[in-house]
Amino acid sequence: MTIETNPTEAFAGQVVSDVAAALSGVMTSLGHKLGLYKTMAGAGALSPVELAQKASLEPRYVLEWLNNQTAGGYVIYDAETGTYEMPDAHIPVLADEDSPVFLVPALEVAASLWHDEEKLQHAFRTGDGIAWGDHNERLFCGSEALFKPGYKANLVSEWIGACGDLKQLLGRGAKIADIGCGHGASAIVLAKAFPNSTVYGFDSHIRSIETAWKRSSEDSELENLQFVVATAKNFPGADFDLVCYMDCLHDMGDPAGAAKHAYQALRPGGRVLLVEPAAADRVEDNINPVSRLYYAASTGVCTPCSRSQEVGTALGAQAGPQRLSELLSKAGFRNVRVAARTPFNIILEAQKA
Repeated sequence: MTIETNPTEAFAGQVVSDVAAALSGVMTSLGHKLGLYKTMAGAGALSPVELAQKASLEPRYVLEWLNNQTAGGYVIYDAETGTYEMPDAHIPVLADEDSPVFLVPALEVAASLWHDEEKLQHAFRTGDGIAWGDHNERLFCGSEALFKPGYKANLVSEWIGACGDLKQLLGRGAKIADIGCGHGASAIVLAKAFPNSTVYGFDSHIRSIETAWKRSSEDSELENLQFVVATAKNFPGADFDLVCYMDCLHDMGDPAGAAKHAYQALRPGGRVLLVEPAAADRVEDNINPVSRLYYAASTGVCTPCSRSQEVGTALGAQAGPQRLSELLSKAGFRNVRVAARTPFNIILEAQKA
């Protein structure tokens, strides 16, 4: 059998590609942190020396990095001129930090899992969990940087905009709870978009709330925003018009209990906006690169996080719309529906009776 038709050789080739991608992820991170992608963005064809001079870096390292990027298809090499160019189509993914498809921060999440590998081995052997705050700190900043552009681009115009008159209600003035707010990226977007509303960001991770306060203090316009250390089952307040969960419900030990508490905290007619990783309901329909990424994150972060808390439901990052809808319905919500989708997220809306 030839290499092309030998299943073992073919699979070995797949693993070689995966290892190459893992190693090249470090190169991608370096390209971001050293400003190489931003320097190449829109600059046309550059020689290694020209790029090194523009980025104030050593040419020999830049040459080797460029060849790695060429082999991976991130940049294009012109053999006749010996120059390298980054296609314009790659700029939103590699160089534009405000783009909803800026994906470089995902590598920080991956790096955190390498740091936490021994903890994950222990979790596999014992069934114990790993609390969010016990992960390597690169997870926290990486998650914020990865999710923030999507929230800025989609949260108000696309996701809330897909929920009937919700955008108009929030514009007039409402009371909003952002549960599991982390560093406050989504809460800040909400507070800026709806200055007549009051936004409360709740998170059980003290260091994240401290960072959220720091982020918001840098903007004098955010007087309608508060951050409070609280869990999804004990956050204070009542008569909320909107309760949001941004990529966090599946991380909770008791998502059903969280949904019930949200139901109690909402005013009659109040709504839940649930943003979760994109997924279908069946494993066989989740065999794709995005789900592969999310299953890895679910194994390394989401499931251990849930198992570290009471109940430990371990909903997982690929729960799918059916399970999520059933969870909200059992908590008492009505009119549960998928309001919007992106390549990376599924957005559900539900209403209190």
